Amino acid sequence: MHPAPALPGAEFLEAADVARIQGERWRDQAAYVSANSAFYRRLLQDRPLSGRLDELADLPFTDKDMLRSDQAANAPFGSYLASHPDTISRIHRTSGTTGVAMNLALSAVDATMTAQVGARAQGAGGLGPGHRVVHCLNYQMWMGGYTDHATLEATGATVIPYGVGGTAGLVRVIQELKVTAISCTPSYPAVLERVIREQFDGLNPRELGLKLGLFGGEPGLDEPAFRARLEATWGFKARNSNYGVSDVLCNFAGQSEVSNDLHLVALDVLYPELVDPDTGANRPWKEGETGELVLTHLTKLCQPLVRFRSGDIITLTGTGKARCGRTAPRFRVVGRADDMVVVRGLNMFPAMVAGVISGFAELSGEYRIALDTPPPHDFLPVEAELAEGQVEDSGLAEAVAARIKTSLGATAQVRLVAFNSLPRSEGKTRRVVRSF
Repeated sequence: MHPAPALPGAEFLEAADVARIQGERWRDQAAYVSANSAFYRRLLQDRPLSGRLDELADLPFTDKDMLRSDQAANAPFGSYLASHPDTISRIHRTSGTTGVAMNLALSAVDATMTAQVGARAQGAGGLGPGHRVVHCLNYQMWMGGYTDHATLEATGATVIPYGVGGTAGLVRVIQELKVTAISCTPSYPAVLERVIREQFDGLNPRELGLKLGLFGGEPGLDEPAFRARLEATWGFKARNSNYGVSDVLCNFAGQSEVSNDLHLVALDVLYPELVDPDTGANRPWKEGETGELVLTHLTKLCQPLVRFRSGDIITLTGTGKARCGRTAPRFRVVGRADDMVVVRGLNMFPAMVAGVISGFAELSGEYRIALDTPPPHDFLPVEAELAEGQVEDSGLAEAVAARIKTSLGATAQVRLVAFNSLPRSEGKTRRVVRSF
């Protein structure tokens, strides 16, 4: 099989053209999966895929636990490796923040397609020729390291592969090389700010001259107050430009320069569905609908997936042409299904708590939901960090809990902690911590 390439300008195609391309590509991909994936032959009990898109809604799901078990039984790549091992050009691992890390195999064609699609998302945020972007994600096998680096290069920008660690050195690199953009997690600027305060006396983050902040890997940037604080502190435009699902495609959605919604820019290589996260029933793919994002590869050589449950709960916010001219559907991430905390029947996500926390000037914005008992939960246990120089006010915790109750409907127990006592991360910051 010769996988179909990413199509230049696919994020601007009309709906009829997208539907035609998806139908043609699924026909070929379905035949390839049926012939070459032992995993899907077992799952489908040797029933071949028909190659019609309307069959997908009746097929079983694939989820992370299934892939994890399959890799353990068929190491190192799982029986869903559909190509000969010699076709593998690059190997990555998932971050492992929600379980055992997975081995991800890419052929050269898979890797090129991944970079081209990711460049659409980064380019929508404003990155391109003329920018010097420093990339500060983990290069140690994580997909967000080298693969995102290739994505940044595919925009035409000059890329500086810094990685994680050595934050003081990063400040000097930004100064010396006149860097104009940074690619990192949303929580990393807080680490940078602390190092600047401690080691660069009198330096204001805005003086570094960064014009663009490209973020991904964590929630938080959709909260207006958090975004506003970032932009005010650093003087750059903040973009959520790096949304992806590592097992599927490293980066396939990003914000444009005119909207904070994410554009799903990969409809030529991925087929998306919305399903009820509890029942698995399909929901309409239309504006205003909320559900779990399910993804199917329309072209993939090494590890093709069919109806993969991403675990992300999203709301579709637009399916027509946007102000930027893109026809790629727009969405917002509500939260991850595995980060959802049910409090007396109410579904709570970290991003919802972040929206409340960021409304208090007395708080730093850092927080976590610390669960020490299994569900069901009668209240939401929140640890919120005081702002620098802030002395604990006996009424502040109660005020935060009251705001959570008013805004979200859930009862919360809020514990205030000293500034800089919650962990900052150069990688992914965990907001829900389970100790049971």
